[in-house]
Amino acid sequence: MTDVSHRTEGGRVAALGIPTKQLAPAWVALVVLAALAWVVTIDQANGMGVGPGTMGLALPAFIALWVAMMIAMMFPSVAPVAILWARTIQARSTGAIRAWRITTFVAGYLVAWAAFGVVAFVALLGSQRLVETAPEVAKWLAVAIFLTAGAYQLTPLKRACLRHCRSPMTSILHYASLKGSARDFRVGVHHGLYCVGCCWGLMVVLVAVGVMNLAAMALLAVVIFLEKIWQRGDTVAKVVGIGFVAFALVIPFAPRLAPGLHGNVQMTDTTRMTDGGTAGGM
Repeated sequence: MTDVSHRTEGGRVAALGIPTKQLAPAWVALVVLAALAWVVTIDQANGMGVGPGTMGLALPAFIALWVAMMIAMMFPSVAPVAILWARTIQARSTGAIRAWRITTFVAGYLVAWAAFGVVAFVALLGSQRLVETAPEVAKWLAVAIFLTAGAYQLTPLKRACLRHCRSPMTSILHYASLKGSARDFRVGVHHGLYCVGCCWGLMVVLVAVGVMNLAAMALLAVVIFLEKIWQRGDTVAKVVGIGFVAFALVIPFAPRLAPGLHGNVQMTDTTRMTDGGTAGGM
């Protein structure tokens, strides 16, 4: 018997027979961490408005907030693989070693998303520069973003990454062959990269609708959860892809549907007040 499977009477490799009550604490922990991350994200978003670019955040602050956003949006959907891998750790480790191994697994997963956060930061800086220098082109960038995201939802690569995320036992059996002291970290990074491959198209739409758009984040989190957890997740991915393409066709006639590629109204109003006050004082 391996630490991730057992043989049934028919010789097939079956999933771990883990009682639901033993899995409940892990599910609760992931949900609690996601909820706390949502609290942090909402608190940071308040007062920032929805506008182009990184909302004035430098790279370190942006990555910190990005990681919190990923915890909020991704942790509920990553539960199947995370819980099963944590179970294998629990079977082989105790006390501080177990805690350390689980921590390194989670750290590896978040490192993968932090790396993508750097890419998102650069993309947001580029979009902000475009809005400032060629605002008339911004709506076409939004069209390109939604067309790209929609098309990716329908590709074989998306299906392959989603299949990995939707099949925790297959993943665990592969991870069981990994060796070395950094094994758990590598597992976290590996699974994180598959999650990035599965969800980058969904995340890139935040460039168009605003990286701090809480409504968009919540909607994307629901989509990600349904894609990975629901039995009809493949269908959800296709429907969302078609929806993105349709949305892209509407944007040229209603560019305000992409607030992330227009001036931040809240910041603009503040600037006007400041300019007015300065002018009045001169």
